[in-house]
Amino acid sequence: QVQLVESGGNLVQTGGSLILSCETSGFAWGGDGTITWFRQVPGRDREGIACISRNFRDPIYGDFVKGRFAITTDVAKTTVYLTMRNLEVDDTAVYYCAAATTPRIRMGTWNWLYLYELWGQGTQVTVSS
Repeated sequence: QVQLVESGGNLVQTGGSLILSCETSGFAWGGDGTITWFRQVPGRDREGIACISRNFRDPIYGDFVKGRFAITTDVAKTTVYLTMRNLEVDDTAVYYCAAATTPRIRMGTWNWLYLYELWGQGTQVTVSS
């Protein structure tokens, strides 16, 4: 059974850093596997943060990231990390990782929620001023 488990959320001050982890138990990357980090604030749509995929060479980031975040994996690709620096109050949200195995995830579709087959339970990040 494939599972995604996020961890690493915490309370930090503005300007601080966090590393979130997404453990991908049983996920087979195959030829078109994708793992993406999303976040959601109550009352707002879930937004894509960063995506790493077999469908393209380099990670893709949301415009708001502005070089502050980085998505990486361990060598075995069993854990996907989101390293966040220079955190702002507006980064406060529940952070989710999601998995997909479809060639439809491309530059223009990576943040389309319905393309993702599996979601983690989320981890809370709170940034205080």
